[in-house]
Amino acid sequence: MKLVSWNVNGLRACVKKGFAEYFETMDADVFCVQEIKLQEGQIELQHGEDYHLFWNYAARKGYSGTAVWTRKQPLSVRYGLEDDFEEEGRILTLEFEGWYLINVYTPNSRRDLSRLPYRLEWETRMLDYLRKLDAVKPVIMCGDLNVAHQEIDLKNARSNRGNSGFTEEERGCMSTLLETGFTDTFRYLHPDRTDAYSWWSFMPKVRERNIGWRIDYFLVSDRLRPLVTAAEIDSATLGSDHCPVILELADEPRA
Repeated sequence: MKLVSWNVNGLRACVKKGFAEYFETMDADVFCVQEIKLQEGQIELQHGEDYHLFWNYAARKGYSGTAVWTRKQPLSVRYGLEDDFEEEGRILTLEFEGWYLINVYTPNSRRDLSRLPYRLEWETRMLDYLRKLDAVKPVIMCGDLNVAHQEIDLKNARSNRGNSGFTEEERGCMSTLLETGFTDTFRYLHPDRTDAYSWWSFMPKVRERNIGWRIDYFLVSDRLRPLVTAAEIDSATLGSDHCPVILELADEPRA
């Protein structure tokens, strides 16, 4: 099974930069996007009869939002955390027979860290939510998690220490999540790979020089770890300030 996740930073803009062609080329079983920045009826996408499409729009226009294409019809779809209305459209949970898929766009704590308290509250609630789902069946979580977990996950760790996305608090939340029973699939297969990033700022020549951050992830319940056959970052694909990340799972554990 192939899954793709991509923060498109505005789906309408990304469509003009080759999104549809990339979508078709990837031929994924599940394709998740974050930061769609649109409302219902603002875009028409041809995704064929092979896919079911689910949207979670933000209440605020031109902001946030998530979507999922899936070949397999889910048993249920949940918008937000449990029964709570989540007005920024940041969470989509699809339940399948053997697992849950959670597509997430984690709030940014902002440059001045003014939203860090909200971010930490979000992390606490998300961890509780993941634990509850994982107690029922395994979880695959993907999306822009807005944190570089380790120093290896960004180019300039020393100068960015304490900045949004690389605070001790945000990194600690990721550590707690992984220690709870989840696996960072990219680091599982590539524990020492350097210069592997999924986001670059729009400053001149930053992407060309690969001065980036790895903040887009596929996390899986530890018991799915033996099924992970590939976890890659498609840094050559343009169209957003983020690039797609890809996960492949086998039906049976690797030999």
